[in-house]
Amino acid sequence: MTDNEISPERADRPWLDDTLNVEARVDLLLDAMTLEEKAGLFFHTMLPVGDLDEVNPMMPLPTGRQLVAERHMSHFNVLGAAPSGRDMAAWHNALQRLAASTRLGIPVTLSSDPRHSFSDNPGAAIVAGPFSQWPEALGLAAIGDEDTVEQFAAIARQEYTAVGLRVALHPQVDLATEPRWARQVATFGEDVELASRLGAAYIKGFQGATFGPGSVATMTKHFPGGGPQKDGEDPHFEYGREQVYPGGQFELHLKPFEAAFDAGTRQVMPYYGMPVGTEHEEVGFGFNKSVITGLLRERYRFDGLVCTDWGIISDAVVFGDPHPARAWGVEHLTPSERIAKVLEAGADQFGGEACPELLIDLVSSGAVSEKRLDESARRILREKFELGLFEDPYVDEDAADEIVGSAEFRAAGEAAQRASITVLTNGRPADGGSPALPLPRGLRIYVEGIAPETAALYGEVVERPEDAEVSIIRLQAPYEARSTVFESFFHAGSLEFPEDVISHVRSIAATVPTVVDVFVDRPAILEPIADVAAALTVNWGASAHALLDVLTGACAAAGRLPFDLPRSMDAVAQSRPDVPFDTADPLFHCGHGLVLERA
Repeated sequence: MTDNEISPERADRPWLDDTLNVEARVDLLLDAMTLEEKAGLFFHTMLPVGDLDEVNPMMPLPTGRQLVAERHMSHFNVLGAAPSGRDMAAWHNALQRLAASTRLGIPVTLSSDPRHSFSDNPGAAIVAGPFSQWPEALGLAAIGDEDTVEQFAAIARQEYTAVGLRVALHPQVDLATEPRWARQVATFGEDVELASRLGAAYIKGFQGATFGPGSVATMTKHFPGGGPQKDGEDPHFEYGREQVYPGGQFELHLKPFEAAFDAGTRQVMPYYGMPVGTEHEEVGFGFNKSVITGLLRERYRFDGLVCTDWGIISDAVVFGDPHPARAWGVEHLTPSERIAKVLEAGADQFGGEACPELLIDLVSSGAVSEKRLDESARRILREKFELGLFEDPYVDEDAADEIVGSAEFRAAGEAAQRASITVLTNGRPADGGSPALPLPRGLRIYVEGIAPETAALYGEVVERPEDAEVSIIRLQAPYEARSTVFESFFHAGSLEFPEDVISHVRSIAATVPTVVDVFVDRPAILEPIADVAAALTVNWGASAHALLDVLTGACAAAGRLPFDLPRSMDAVAQSRPDVPFDTADPLFHCGHGLVLERA
């Protein structure tokens, strides 16, 4: 075939001609699509890594083959991970080969919740697995440096693209103004200026200097800000459906999104919550026309892709328990009517849904026009073309093994873990405030929450506190157990430690100088521990090695709190959910952190 000849494939599929501009290619493909093929674009559901002919064990969905070949779907949120980058890349390539075998050969776009940290919540984040491991976004905020955030995002982009992940269902730029809220661990904290700066750096790192074939598109969430949850309850569940603004701070929560728009974020996700007592309709943000069309499309002139949060159309069974659709404010509508309302509101895709037949019926009946379908289909297809998926949807499986979790990337993640650890106190009043840190190596150590074999690298591990020269205890911020498996992943409720935990820590601290480290995915009430600990540190995802390196002075500590730590639950209950820094007399203020020099 000469340079002037057109390949048979391009003759049959003229949208593959990359000499044409993107809009022309979108027009050509859209003209070739049936209603059924267009409808499939609108549904962005979950798909586990594994056999494409097996049903999802966590959530009973059709198989990957059925979703692609029968329902014409081509957007999937990847659940779980494979043992290695090669395995994940091979699964991705098999999925793309399946997509290429369909009539139009539209490539699949794979998305992911955060998967570079320590959290493992199928509704919000995935444990790192073969990827490099970093602190949560709150930990990046504790470091507070845009360059570190952009470095993380650039490394994550390389690992994502190596295995075929092309959309990040993050960053989460909500302001963590309600201390009890379960989702704040993935935010950049309570301070609007910090969240805005770091959110923009995150987007730049994932998308790259220019958006194109090497980019990962960011879906910034949760517009217009998900932090002001009534009583801190999460709107994944009916009891958390309301967002409230008693302090009149609706506009403040838009500020980090303005920075995200300036940084060029490609996609936006509205939250589940329904605004109460504002000028906007009291329906979930995914159904809310004055928010999506009025604010996002018109005020901010955002013409990127808008995808709803997951599961707002259909009821579902998750881990064996029934969960209603998060159709807050429109529970009375049928699933078809909810789809129509989302489209009327101005959104483009339905997250976590796999029911294109309902959309087909709406268009066939005249309830939704095909012109409205084409408006969103253009945005969806444009993203695929600009990501370069039509040119080369496959990844190099050998290269994936070298890139994902490389020694260089792991070292950078471990350095960030150490840098994010925040020292709140160093020396207890009973000892006259004498610094306990850094700890000399070789001490007799009693540990809880740390593997003895890890601690043994830093000292002699003993089995009883009374035989130790120092004890080190790691704790998880407290939360209240809820009734279903899925709810249990969302740490909510009281921020106070149970009395038995406090008594246990105080007993050990009375026996031997005790260093306490707490994973504060939410701002725990630490006062009963702070006054007896020889030193108190907090983290947002750090290995035991990272912590012990800091405690022994092998690495410096300079982390700063990204939110206030309240003194009591009474103060939390009296605070206004939409107002930052609103708990009375906090134990430690945002920005607090003692500098611990390297020994």
